[in-house]
Amino acid sequence: AGSARRPEHRGPPELFYDEAEARKYTQNSRVVEIQSQMSERAVELLGLPEDRPCLLLDVGCGSGLSGDYISEEGHYWIGMDISPAMLDVAVEREVEGDLLLADVGHGIPFRAGMFDGCISISAVQWLCNADKKSHRPPKRLYRFFSTLYTALAQGSRAVLQLYPENSEQLELITAQAMRAGFTGGMVVDYPNSAKAKKFFLCLFVGASGTLPKGLGTECADEPHQAKFTTERTRFKNIKGKSVKKSRDWILEKKERRRRQGKEVRADTKYTGRKRRPHF
Repeated sequence: AGSARRPEHRGPPELFYDEAEARKYTQNSRVVEIQSQMSERAVELLGLPEDRPCLLLDVGCGSGLSGDYISEEGHYWIGMDISPAMLDVAVEREVEGDLLLADVGHGIPFRAGMFDGCISISAVQWLCNADKKSHRPPKRLYRFFSTLYTALAQGSRAVLQLYPENSEQLELITAQAMRAGFTGGMVVDYPNSAKAKKFFLCLFVGASGTLPKGLGTECADEPHQAKFTTERTRFKNIKGKSVKKSRDWILEKKERRRRQGKEVRADTKYTGRKRRPHF
């Protein structure tokens, strides 16, 4: 399952994220904020074309928090997660992506070249745990990366944010990715900050691209890079997009869902209007 915090437990994610934990996780405003920030950064590192919508894979999608950002950017997505409780919450939240209950350690079960990119927020490090006697972390990691490589289109990228427990774990993950055919490497944002430091494994399919620079690595370069701070401008109109939760934003979201063939309530004068508080 995806997680916006460093895991401090050793149990398997499908057991750790039970119904109560899944709801608590999704309703925690701090978790939602961190997850949104990391999703925004991961999508930015994908380097997607701006002139067309893309189909993305979200590995360890959890309750769909990272998928929300993908949808807001106008892209389509399919999410995989091993926790039924997390996916139940995603269904209740009526996320716009399709959902699949699966263990990515068994591989990515999609046809070759299907996806234009892949993101994963705080999930891949789970594959380093041997939660069952049959689990062999190197084999599970290789199975994941080799089938992911096949499922991605030539020239696309996978950006996997993770929390490695130590340098050995980081080396194991990177080695299996390279063995599966990927090129690329680790992008570390704010490497000198214990709190803000984030690891993004940026992988290329086919021709090797230029590895992006981590944020906060060179002060002189920061103005030329996208800002990644708590004071985000993601939903402001500087991008020409509607402010989140505004009437226009809600209408745009409803129209996207109609184009996807989903049932949507009719637009009325009350659409987007704030309700009075209940006592």
